[in-house]
Amino acid sequence: MASSISNPEANSDLSRESKQNKQRRIECEDEAEEVEIGKTRWKTEAEQRIYSSKLLEALRQTCRNASSAASASPVASCAIRETANRVLAVAAKGRTRWSRSILKSRLRLNNNKHKKQKQQKVSRHKRRKKPVAKKLSALERKVRFLGGIVPGCRKLSFPNLLEEATDYIAAVEMQVRAMTALAELLTGSDSSLPPPDRLGSNLSS
Repeated sequence: MASSISNPEANSDLSRESKQNKQRRIECEDEAEEVEIGKTRWKTEAEQRIYSSKLLEALRQTCRNASSAASASPVASCAIRETANRVLAVAAKGRTRWSRSILKSRLRLNNNKHKKQKQQKVSRHKRRKKPVAKKLSALERKVRFLGGIVPGCRKLSFPNLLEEATDYIAAVEMQVRAMTALAELLTGSDSSLPPPDRLGSNLSS
């Protein structure tokens, strides 16, 4: 008892070390839990059912907006694709880089229109020098190609890119399953997917 009182520095070191060990144990448990969640993420029927219901609602809203336009043209395939990707990003809850990139894409598109107009005016007066192409190895080319496929992951490190790509591929696979089932349900056909304009007319009806 006397030794513990006479040596407060040793006690503080022990308490600090125990807190650090506890913090490390909590971090390891959290990482293990995230790994387990990652193994089943996008693969459960509940997730697909939730995504399908939100996708159907979003597609109906897209069709209403298209029908209320002056041209009243059928829903384009790009509009359906953008809606499906946006709903998928919302389902990811912004936990991944690719989902945040999709959610921000609309703002970037609007800003890019104004930037392109300014750049066109400037480029008329200035000539840009062509950059010297850097030779890449086969692995670097594959990594760059993969970074171009996964939204918002062009400049990620290789380990982070693999993590994002794994989650994105699983999400897209679930998206394909959900959209296939949804198309079959809307058309009453189990043989093939309908064309985008037919899907749009069924959604708006």
